[in-house]
Amino acid sequence: MNCLSTCSRRLRAALRAVLCAAAVLASPLAGAQTLVAAMNGGLRALDPIVSTTVVTSVHAFMVYDMLLGQDAAGKVQPQMATWQVSPDGKAFTFVLREGLKWHDGTPVTAEDCIASIRRWAQADVMGQTVMGMVTAIRPVDARTFVVILDRPSDLLLEALSKPSSRQAVMMPRRLAETPPTQAVKENIGSGPFRFVSAEFKPGVRAVYERFKDYVPRKEPASGSAGGKAVHVDRVEWVTMPDNLTAVNALLSGEIDFLEFVPYDLLPMLQGKKGVQLQVVNRHGNWNMFRMNFLHPPFNDRRIRQAAMYAVGQEEVLQALVGNPKYYKTCVAVFGCGLTYESSYGQDVIVRSQTDKARQLLKEAGYDGTPVVLLHPSDHPFGSPQPLVIAQQLRNAGFNVQVQTSDWQALTARRGNQNPPAQGGWNLFVTFSAVGDQSDPIRSLLIGAAGRKSWFGWPDVPAIEEARLRFGLAASAAERKKIAEDVQRLVVDEGVLVPLGQFVFPSAWSSKVSGVPEFSRPVFWGVRKAK
Repeated sequence: MNCLSTCSRRLRAALRAVLCAAAVLASPLAGAQTLVAAMNGGLRALDPIVSTTVVTSVHAFMVYDMLLGQDAAGKVQPQMATWQVSPDGKAFTFVLREGLKWHDGTPVTAEDCIASIRRWAQADVMGQTVMGMVTAIRPVDARTFVVILDRPSDLLLEALSKPSSRQAVMMPRRLAETPPTQAVKENIGSGPFRFVSAEFKPGVRAVYERFKDYVPRKEPASGSAGGKAVHVDRVEWVTMPDNLTAVNALLSGEIDFLEFVPYDLLPMLQGKKGVQLQVVNRHGNWNMFRMNFLHPPFNDRRIRQAAMYAVGQEEVLQALVGNPKYYKTCVAVFGCGLTYESSYGQDVIVRSQTDKARQLLKEAGYDGTPVVLLHPSDHPFGSPQPLVIAQQLRNAGFNVQVQTSDWQALTARRGNQNPPAQGGWNLFVTFSAVGDQSDPIRSLLIGAAGRKSWFGWPDVPAIEEARLRFGLAASAAERKKIAEDVQRLVVDEGVLVPLGQFVFPSAWSSKVSGVPEFSRPVFWGVRKAK
């Protein structure tokens, strides 16, 4: 039975890969100015305010634009708008660039942007903090609006420009008035690409066309800022579940860009004529696991601590990456090598300490309550870690039940607040671009406001208070101290468990040039030779 099941899964995977490759070849406008990209994950959720998945964030950068951007050095820059600050530092006046249009041909207005800000701010952590300081947002004319704060703060600019998941995208007012818990029914932005909804096949294929009315800024592209000039007519995203098929498709010219080259398949591409290999996101990705605070056993702080002692980063990273060239152990909640790096927790979560974990379980009176651990079988960055973590937890005495599904099902299930027996869960693993988690106010994952927080729903009021103080801090030294305090709280309470950092190489045809170095695989500035 096991053999038949395994063979059946392999046959289905192979069939999906063949169908995806056939979809590429059958593209109606495939040609010199069509760039075909095999993406790491299939796009299903299209609303970047509702979904925080990385692939949805990438989709948002294609379709939507933002009032402000951040260059490669992290400095806030104008994008859709310029701004001026009043002498008292409380009033911010934004003026939209002339000629901005939505993809349906209508002009972008101040009213559209105000509605977009309000919708985004209801869902985003930084947005919520900023709106707590806002006393008024009002239009001045069709292209100008003012945001007034109750105190001087540059947090508004940081929030509107952050290039991470749930970014502050602008959309027409009629769509922005959709509640932030419901997905918008149309994907109408003002960004460099127009989403071709008629060709969208969820999880399999997404198509984007150059928006002919988009006028890029004159500055060179840098990070999420500058001129987002588009040099191809179409970009087609395809999903190839079989990694070997994807690599061969690049070698044969069926695809132009491969977002992730599996580490064990790198030798197939290294030194190959006509192929370029490069790490695009040099800061890398931040790996972690999350426990559910709402239900036993992890509603007990001592048992969360036991799990942290049980799991070792090195073993997890070996399973995920293998090659030390592409990973490093790291306990910094806000990223190793970044401004708020901290080593607090080094003695707890770098190496597995089974005896200490067993001791804590005994002291807590752990009664064998099952730990339902979610395992996505089809995600290259989500599949290896849960199996290693499950074994490490079992070694320490936990009763672990691994429940396997595809990544899409996992992302839906992790929002379920019911007990595990009613469709909920106890633990899952995820990762994020390091830059998305680079400080206490920016990080979505350390939010600790109970059921209002990100999946796992930790309730640690001291963290929420510290985050607000960080946002209002007047000096770099004060922010550094607050970030260290937050690191201690996150580790001590088990809000999340860092599992180190890793980078991955992307690959593309030598016909392709201008691929930006950025935390997301974006396609402005990219050229494809005939």
